[in-house]
Amino acid sequence: MTNKMKMKLSELEPGDTGKIVDITGEKKYIRRLSDMGLIRGTSIKMIRSAPLGDPIEIIIRGYKLTLRKHEIEGIIVEKN
Repeated sequence: MTNKMKMKLSELEPGDTGKIVDITGEKKYIRRLSDMGLIRGTSIKMIRSAPLGDPIEIIIRGYKLTLRKHEIEGIIVEKN
């Protein structure tokens, strides 16, 4: 049995993949993220981040999504 590393979504490197395991924060942010498809159990892939690390681009559910770091600070992923 292997232990997969849990980390913030913002800590993934370009090319890394993972699965969302938890989302914390204010209810309005959690609702907004879930409306965009960011829910527990969803697979994601980090595509790239801007030179200063903000914003980041991910692929989720077959589409590209660009988000600011402050929007994703509460998203915990399990890195594959």
